Amino acid sequence: MKKTLLLAGTFLILGVIACGTPDTEANEGISQTWGTATAALTTQNCSQLTAASVIASGNDGNVPANTLDDRLDTRWSQLGKESWIDYDLGANRSVSGVAIAWHQGDQRANDFDVMVSTDGMSYTTVYTGRSSGTTTAAETYSFTARTARRVRIYVNGNTLNDWASIAEVRACGTTITSSTVVWRGDFETGDTSQWTRAQMVSADRLQVVSSPSRQGSYALKATVRQGDDPINASGNRNELVKTTREAVGSEYYYKFSTMFASDFPSVKTWQLFAQWHHEGGSGSPPVEFYVYGEEVRLNIGGDPGVIVWKTPLVRGQWQDFIFHVRWSPDPSVGFVELYHNGTLVMPKRYIATQFSGMLNYLKVGLYRSDTVSQVGVVYHDGWVMGRSLSDVL
Repeated sequence: MKKTLLLAGTFLILGVIACGTPDTEANEGISQTWGTATAALTTQNCSQLTAASVIASGNDGNVPANTLDDRLDTRWSQLGKESWIDYDLGANRSVSGVAIAWHQGDQRANDFDVMVSTDGMSYTTVYTGRSSGTTTAAETYSFTARTARRVRIYVNGNTLNDWASIAEVRACGTTITSSTVVWRGDFETGDTSQWTRAQMVSADRLQVVSSPSRQGSYALKATVRQGDDPINASGNRNELVKTTREAVGSEYYYKFSTMFASDFPSVKTWQLFAQWHHEGGSGSPPVEFYVYGEEVRLNIGGDPGVIVWKTPLVRGQWQDFIFHVRWSPDPSVGFVELYHNGTLVMPKRYIATQFSGMLNYLKVGLYRSDTVSQVGVVYHDGWVMGRSLSDVL
C-alpha cells in the first residue's frame, strides 16, 4: 500500500494548456488537435461517477482536466514511472472500478495501479494490472466495491516507454445515499490510525498484517505473553482503544470478525477479546466478549454479571459477529442482541448495558488473567459501527 499526504502546493490543478517541447519520437508532446466536444464517453460495465475535480503529479502541457472532457483526441501526459492522476468524487461513493481510455492504447500496454482513499491522505491499492494494448476505447477494470472519495491511478510505464498518457477516465460505482456508518476500524489504512490509542508493551504485540484477513487487505494480530502489563493494572493485555463514549439511550450496531489461533490457550479463566469498559472506574466492564476454557461467552453487567450467550470455542476459523446494543444503565431501556456467523443467536434482551453515571469505550485485542502462561494470539478484522443493520451489512 502506498500512503500519500497530499500537499496542495505540489499539485498541478485544472488549468490551461501550457507551452512545452514535444517529444516527437514518442509523440507525447502537447496535443495540437482542437475541435468541438464529442458525445459522452462510452464505457462498458461501468456506471459512471462524476468527478468534482482532478489533480496530477505533473504534466507536459497536456493537463489533467483533459481526461474529463469526453474527447479521445486530448489527454493528460507526464514522463516518468509512478506518475499519477487523482480524482475527487466530491463525497464518499461506493467505487467498484475505473474505466480508462489510454492514449495510443492500441499501440502499447500500460502497467498501472488503482488506489482509493476516503480522506486524501491514506490510500489503499485496489487494483494492479495492465491494459490490453489493443484499443483506444475505454476499458473497464473492476474490483470489489469500496467506499472512497478519491480515486488515484499510478502509471508505471508501458511496453514502449515510460510515458503516462491517458485520454479519459471515469470512476465506476454508485452514490451512497443513506448510510449512517459512524466509524470504521477495519485496518484498511494499513495501520492502527483508525483507533484512538494502543495499550501495548511493544509494537510486535499489536501488528497490522496482510494474512490472515477476513475482508479487505489487512487485519490485526494481537499477541499476549505472560507478564505483558502496559498500564500497570490487573491481568496481562495488549489492546487497542476507541473512545466511542456512546450516549445514554443511544443505539448502535457493531460488526466485527475474530479468529483464535490454532494454539490459543485452553484455560479455565477469563481471556477477553473485546470489551466496552466504563470510564472513570476499575473492575470488570459492563459488556465483555471473552473465552473461558472451551467456550466463547458474552457477559453483561460486570462481575459476576450475566452470561447472556455462549458457544463452543473454534480455533483457526473467522467468527463473524454483529452486536446490537441500546446503551443505558436502566434495564428496562438498555438491551443487547447478537448475530453470530450470519444467524441471530440471541434475540433482543433488555438489560443494563452501562454503569450509572459512566459512559463506555471500546477495547479490542487480548486481555487475560496473569495466571495464563502460554502465548495467546487472536486476530481481529472488519470493525464497523453504524446506526442500522444495513450500515454494517
